[in-house]
Amino acid sequence: MRNRFRRGDRDALGELYDEHAQVLYRYALRVTGDWADAEDVASATFLEAWHSREKLHPDGDSLRPWLLGIATNIMRRNARARRRREIALARVPERGSIPDFTDDLVTHLADAEQLRAAHTALARLRRRDREVFTLVVWAGLDYAAAAEALGVPVGTVRSRLSRARTRLRELTEAEARATRSQGTRAGAERPPAADNREPSATPTSQYRAASLPPGR
Repeated sequence: MRNRFRRGDRDALGELYDEHAQVLYRYALRVTGDWADAEDVASATFLEAWHSREKLHPDGDSLRPWLLGIATNIMRRNARARRRREIALARVPERGSIPDFTDDLVTHLADAEQLRAAHTALARLRRRDREVFTLVVWAGLDYAAAAEALGVPVGTVRSRLSRARTRLRELTEAEARATRSQGTRAGAERPPAADNREPSATPTSQYRAASLPPGR
């Protein structure tokens, strides 16, 4: 398929999309934390791959590292452009600050306390460490493939991954403790509900309606 793709075979492009689109989307989602941005990155990756197909080396195995490398570069360019916009917007007094993606990431990806803490912590990693972590741990690349995708030596991938795992563990534990502490304080501050009414012998109509399955 590699050589067919290099020659401009659109069927090969379709096969490439079917094989790698979901991996690219999940990788972009975990780096950007935004569903729409992840879709845009995945689409832009295939478009850029198609335009630069003649630069692809004719020999090799899977094209996944190459595609993930393109996606990484796209996200880095987008991040630089976003920072420039944030700097420009910060100079306009009537506009508020640009929100971080952490809350959106947690809302969509996690309901459980531990997973929510992990995703919040992931967003606080240095971007380069987060890229390595998502490529190796979630995208399933080995060190050599991740190094190819990022354009760095294998030793750099190892060191960044080790640093990311250590830091992520620390941040996740701290975030989980903070979440539990907030929940405990909220429960302690909530006054007991006073209800002097006699208990009803039959459920209210609202309760019955809520209990019925849809369609009845």
